[in-house]
Amino acid sequence: MASDTAAGALKPAPAAPKSRGSVTGTRRTVAALFLLPALVLLGALVVYPIGYSVVRSFYDQSGDGFAGFDNYQALFTDDGIRAALKNNIIWVVFAPTVATALGLIFAVLTERVRWGTAFKLVVFMPMAISMLAAGIIFRLVYDQDPDKGVANAVWVGVHDTFAQSSALPKAHPGRESPLEPAGGGAFITRSPVSTGDTVTLPLVGVAPDLMPDDAARAAAPEPEGDRITGTTWQDFTRGKGVGTLNEVDPSELGYPGMRIEAVKDGKVVETATAGDDGTFSLSSKADGAHLRLPASNFAAPYNGIDWLGPSLVTPAIIGSYIWMWAGFAMVLIAAGLAGMPRELLEAARVDGANEWQVFRRVTVPLLAPVLAVVTVTLMINVLKVFDLVFIIAPGSSQDDANVLALELYRKGFSEDQPGIASAIAVFLLLLVIPVMWFNVRRLRREVRR
Repeated sequence: MASDTAAGALKPAPAAPKSRGSVTGTRRTVAALFLLPALVLLGALVVYPIGYSVVRSFYDQSGDGFAGFDNYQALFTDDGIRAALKNNIIWVVFAPTVATALGLIFAVLTERVRWGTAFKLVVFMPMAISMLAAGIIFRLVYDQDPDKGVANAVWVGVHDTFAQSSALPKAHPGRESPLEPAGGGAFITRSPVSTGDTVTLPLVGVAPDLMPDDAARAAAPEPEGDRITGTTWQDFTRGKGVGTLNEVDPSELGYPGMRIEAVKDGKVVETATAGDDGTFSLSSKADGAHLRLPASNFAAPYNGIDWLGPSLVTPAIIGSYIWMWAGFAMVLIAAGLAGMPRELLEAARVDGANEWQVFRRVTVPLLAPVLAVVTVTLMINVLKVFDLVFIIAPGSSQDDANVLALELYRKGFSEDQPGIASAIAVFLLLLVIPVMWFNVRRLRREVRR
């Protein structure tokens, strides 16, 4: 017992525990050295600009006088900023919602088809295009001229399928014409016609190179005893002093498709359509009536929709944004679908649920976390949208399409009001922070699961 006690007394005390290092064994000093360049860049490119913008927002235009909250007050009193704020609300409400909904639809519908991967690739491809290039593309797509703008080319094509425009929009009576204005763009004969008469309805105003392709040489009307015959034509012959006024000359062309109405006591009793040579014929019902050329003969060609006009410029630009970002939403939602437990879907089908019920009651609730992340990410993105609005909106409509990021640029560089521009920047940051906080919190919650 004594020897054991002595041995215990001679045994050295246990060494103090070493401080625990990182999982990889890296010392804190080395880790700090590696992080230092990133922290310096973060401070120079993020922290300092934010701090400077906050301080600058409290000073006047020159930067010498303290303005207090005057610049922030301008956010809610300046008409341009208020219009931008209203448009930003429209962007935040509609753009992320529609893009996420389309992404969900694309992801679900392409899940079972054989060519789904190729379709997803095509839909996602616009994400590889810069905002600048997308803006230029859609500026051309929305061009007012149907010969240039794809949107109006399609719209005009559909419209003309159901309501053909006139080929003679500028035709009108010439000198000493038997026609006179009837109101609303129509023309009517000065005197009534009788059975057996031949009627000439000369018009001018259509350039020779704009005459309809099916226009043939005009023919003088031939009398018919029990009918009223006539001709409507382009009463113009090239060359000075060539041709006879209000008479059909050999080189003159008829107006094909011209509609003629016989009007008696304010009512249309009969109608006729001119042939390729401009000739037409009416029955004895038109006896004693005036002949009228309705305004539809001279309707200007339908030129489509003014996509970039004041009323539609914001929805049009939102459409271009959705074209770019629907693919982003689709890819994230498709990844969520791939990790979804298939047993729940099959169990719902076994219980008698149809595909719509499975989608609404099983698929969407399971995808709710992914849908929330996608929507919130797009909300952060649209709060900063600038490129598309700046490029697509023409100068005449830029005020109507204005957003906060664009107004920041205009106040800071075009109007030389850096104090207000800094206030807009701080206001945008305050709008983004809650949305970012919500997104980070949700992501952390998902990681814990």
